[in-house]
Parts: sequence; structure tokens; C-alpha cells
Amino acid sequence: MKLFIIQPSHYQSRSNGKVHKTRKRNLVGLTLPYLAALTPREWDVKLIDQQLTDIDYEAPVDLVAITTWTLTSLAAYDIADRFRARGIPVIMGGPHSSFFFDEMAEHCDAVAIGEAELIWHKILEDAAKGRLQKFYKAQDQHHLRDLPVPRYDLLNFQHYTTIKTFAVQTSRGCPFRCDFCAERFYLGKEYRYRPIADVVDEIKEIKAKYILFADSTFAGKRKRTIELMEALIPLGIRWSALWSAYLCRNREFMDLAKRSGLLHLNVGMESIDQVTLTGMNKKANRVGHYEEIVNNLKSRGISYSLNFVFGYDTEQESIFDSTLAFLKKHKVPAAYFNILTPHKGTPLYDRMEKEGRIIDTDNISRWPGIICYIKPKNCTPLELEVNVRKMYKEFYSLKSILSRLPFPSSQSDLASWVVNLSQRKVSNGDTARENFENY
Repeated sequence: MKLFIIQPSHYQSRSNGKVHKTRKRNLVGLTLPYLAALTPREWDVKLIDQQLTDIDYEAPVDLVAITTWTLTSLAAYDIADRFRARGIPVIMGGPHSSFFFDEMAEHCDAVAIGEAELIWHKILEDAAKGRLQKFYKAQDQHHLRDLPVPRYDLLNFQHYTTIKTFAVQTSRGCPFRCDFCAERFYLGKEYRYRPIADVVDEIKEIKAKYILFADSTFAGKRKRTIELMEALIPLGIRWSALWSAYLCRNREFMDLAKRSGLLHLNVGMESIDQVTLTGMNKKANRVGHYEEIVNNLKSRGISYSLNFVFGYDTEQESIFDSTLAFLKKHKVPAAYFNILTPHKGTPLYDRMEKEGRIIDTDNISRWPGIICYIKPKNCTPLELEVNVRKMYKEFYSLKSILSRLPFPSSQSDLASWVVNLSQRKVSNGDTARENFENY
């Protein structure tokens, strides 16, 4: 039987209805080839990334599986509807299914909820026998041992840049409980990690020079992370990841990260206001430590980017200017400015829904760009959007870039330049924001 596994793109905006396309990708994503690796070999699998290629809706196929995020959900529904109109059964899954399974069920024959390792074989077995159930829900969390190596042999690498970064997952879940984050509700409340030998073997097998560790937080357990980084040293790779700001204060930890090949680090600072951090439940972040953190990164020649969230009730109007002043003073290589967005399942969503402060509930996160879905306490939604756009425009102006970044004489310097040049699109009105492909 022939199986299409499709990763939808997203619509550019509500007004033009065009699907977002790119000519090439820098990042070799994990989802499509990993699902293919979980699929029994008797299936004839084709992987389709809609952002890179068009979908042939008339092609012969027995089953279609679509992995879906909220941002891609509208495009995913349209894809599913077109195949079902031909009588082709469609499965839908992905993070969007955790909170929108009833909505998804209107557009497909089966909804997969939870981790694929626990339900994928059963779904395919039922599909082959023509007895698909409406819902398949994983009742547990996978132990993450002996995961199959993704089927990169099924990808067309002509759609990727010459210098490619491969996504590798070393853990799932997060040990922290940030007020605004929904990831733990679909990745599981327990922080789990793969055996180090399994991670090393996968990197060796895919023969990748550049790796993005696609974890919610790469360093959720410090002792284990130290062991993993030590195991990375002989591989000679350059890698990127996300972890918590407080870890950057540990000089021995950062020295080891540098030796093991750390190229770019994404750090969730979230705010330069301590009261706001407390409201976020960001207990590990201390504004008084921020200068030490950025100095530790800079002194080691590590490219890094900082994440910030705006829209909390405790913020004053000066937060935008003071954040920019901090970034410019310390010549921070890159930063992302996000508007506080309530996601289903989070304490933030429940609180704001109760207070009647959520705007356009049905469309939260379905459209790209700088969009405010809440009623802020100290400004209007439009004013918050305007202020965040101004931050992007000022921070990623050519004058700012030239004043902050050194001449690109190393791979780390070059990584910072690539991130900055890509983020200039935001300041010029493009809808893209966080783009991990450029790390």
C-alpha cells in the first residue's frame, strides 16, 4: 500500500490565502523521516513537505497522514478535504491534536493523539484492513530507548542548502513549568531523555556536521547533559540548542559546551523585569545575573539569541526601550520579540479566558506574524503589536547590526550574521519570526 506522509505549510495571511513556500531549507526536519522510520517496510512511503514542493492530489495513494501544528492547521484541513473528496482515507496527528482533536476529526478519518511510537503501527494495521477508528490515543509516554534512525534516504536533498543542519532529538518534555508554555501538555509532564549512546550512534549514522538538538530544553538535567556533551567531543560536530539562562552562569559547564562544538545557543530570558518573570513562573531567571550571562557567552565566542515575551500585566511602557537598551549595551547578537499568547491547556489561557481577555479564541496561533490575541492591561492590542514591530525594526536595522556584530571571522560570528540578516525580513514586514533553520 502507498502512504503519503505530508507536512503542511501555512497560509501567508488571512487576506491573500497563499501557501508559504521556500525554494530550499537549511534545516533537515525530523518529523517526516522519523514517521517513515516507524512505518513497516511493506508500506511504500512518500514524504511531502508542502513548503518545498506542491502536492499532487491526483497521484495514486492508499492512505494519507498529515502532521499538524496549529499554525499549519488550516492548510492541513484543506489538504485533507481534497484527498477525502477522492475517497482516500486521511490520518491527522501532531501537536495540534492535543487540544483540537474534535475539530480535526471533522476533516479526517482518524486522529492520532500522543506519541506515535505507541499508536502508529496500530493505526496502519487498521488502515490496511479498512477498519480505522476515529481516535487513537497513546495511553503512556515512550521510554525513548532504541528509537529508529530517521529515513533520510526518502528525502530529496536538492531541496536543501549545501550546508545542511540535521535535527536530532535527545529528550522530550521540560522540567520547568512556565505559565505561558503549552509544550509539556503534548510532550508529557515528565522530562525524559534518550540513552547517550543512542544519540551518538544516530549522529554517526546520519554523518551530519551540523546538528540542531530539537529539544524543548537541551539541558533539562545538568549531570546527564555534561555526559552527553563529553560524548560529543570526539564527533567533531557543530551544534545548536535551547536551554535556560541560569546554566550560562556555570563557567565549567559553558567551557565544556564550547569544547563539544556548541555553535549557537537560544536562551529564554523572557523579560528584563523581575516582577514579570515571577508572574511567568520563571523561577530560575534573575535579572541581576543577565550581564554575567551575556558576558560568559561573549567571552567564549558563542553565537546566541535571546527570547523575550511582551504583554504581561506587570510591564510598564518603558519595557520596550529598556529591553533594547540592554541588548545594545551588551551587543547581543540576536533576539526574538514575542507577544504573550495564551495557548489551550496553560494556566495563562485559563486565567485570561476567565477574565474575558482573549481575542479571537478560534484563531490563536493559526496565522503567522506579530499578532496580539489578548487585551493587555497597560495598552491596547494594536499598541502592543506596534511596539514589538518597532523593536524588530530598530534592533535589526543595518546600523544596529553593524554596531553589534563583529566581522564574521569564525563560524559562530557567521551564525550570528545569518540570523540577523534573516530577521531583517521581520523589520521589513515579512511574517516570519523565529527561524531555527538559520542556526
